[in-house]
Amino acid sequence: MKIDFRHICDSKYVLYFIVLIFLSCTKKEKKEYSEQDVALEWAKMATYITQFTPANSPTFASRGFGYIGLTAYESVVHGFPSHQSMVGQLNGLDPLPQPKAEDTYDWVLSLNAAQASILKDIYIQTSDENKQKIDSLETEIYASFSEKLKDLSVAQRSVEYGKAVAKAIFEWSKTDGGHRGYLKNFDKEMKYPERPGSWKPPLFAQSFSHHPLHPHWGKNRTFVESNRLLPLPEMIPYDTLPESTYYKQFEKVYQKELVLTQEEKEAAIWWGDDPDVTFTPPGHSYYFASLAIEKEQPELIVCVETYAKVGMAVADAFIKCWEWKFHFFTERANTFVPKYIDQEWESFWPDPPFPAFPSGHAIQAATAATILEDSFGKDFYFIDKAHEGRERDEIRDTDFVNREFNSFWEAAQETAESRFYGGIHIPHDNQVGLEEGIKVAKNVLNLDWKTTE
Repeated sequence: MKIDFRHICDSKYVLYFIVLIFLSCTKKEKKEYSEQDVALEWAKMATYITQFTPANSPTFASRGFGYIGLTAYESVVHGFPSHQSMVGQLNGLDPLPQPKAEDTYDWVLSLNAAQASILKDIYIQTSDENKQKIDSLETEIYASFSEKLKDLSVAQRSVEYGKAVAKAIFEWSKTDGGHRGYLKNFDKEMKYPERPGSWKPPLFAQSFSHHPLHPHWGKNRTFVESNRLLPLPEMIPYDTLPESTYYKQFEKVYQKELVLTQEEKEAAIWWGDDPDVTFTPPGHSYYFASLAIEKEQPELIVCVETYAKVGMAVADAFIKCWEWKFHFFTERANTFVPKYIDQEWESFWPDPPFPAFPSGHAIQAATAATILEDSFGKDFYFIDKAHEGRERDEIRDTDFVNREFNSFWEAAQETAESRFYGGIHIPHDNQVGLEEGIKVAKNVLNLDWKTTE
């Protein structure tokens, strides 16, 4: 259409001209999303909210990713005959809202609405600014997909269904023992054991608290019943004799700190994933799921299946790890080494505020790696850029350097070893963590995700 500029001074033409410019600019700026983009954008939003919500912890974050991933899956699963719901398979999950067989749904819009809803419910304590970011993403994706529909009642129905699924899962989440867990990070009334080799608050620590983080987390409901039933792993018996296995484990930590290479220092700080400044260790695993999806671009149901498996498996890994940590209540090198080996010794990385055995980093990393290898294969090259651009760690004279891996298991092993480099875990903590993480993941993989047809 041509505009006659001779009439530009006429007020109605001025207004029309401005509207045309506005619509033209709006059209150019509008983002188009693929189905995979929608899954990825919501995963990125989940890790963002995790990172930028105060008082978060690895335990509470793991729980969040479990419910966020499951909600993504359940909001679309009925649109894919190849897959089936987790209702009846998870620990106490009651029937969820069902789509009407005679109605049509847009499953991307259902996913979009469900993710916005569950994120705001799980992280109800996040800032209004963050909630606005969630709303903005939901609105943008809705606009991208709804305009393609001839019947807008389909869009409305899909949104309502997605939100109904999210609300039902959130109500179920309230009964697991971890609801609003950030309000009770440290139990100041807890009486913990005073025995040889027991955990004690260190002087060189990540946290200001002298009380252990979430001491009751191990009692929470697991997503998968078979994970609740996993037996206690074996811990090396306490012994201070230099020839004992126990002593030699701490001696290895002491000796390693004396000869740390620059690359080992880089690994130690990379995998710290301090909840005060990052998206936490479980967020790192959720991020790995996104790397795989971004590279492989699988169909939507595989995207959400991946997030559900990783999220729930990592959540269960933290529950079991915390159950075992507070059963054994074992010390870290920062208490053993100064007392029995070198009183001037200090670990490269500060101690986290909870007992040592087994390693939380190791168990959750092994769990995620096992899930992702099952979905995307054992040979999978990727670059971990999770901390790209972070300022140098001046205290430890070390930069944050991107990590390259040829498999997810290789990344899991480095995650575990980084805690040894940091001086906060003996090798046994890490080895058992890796072994138990595989078991947790296999129990999630053994659920009936696919239909038998």
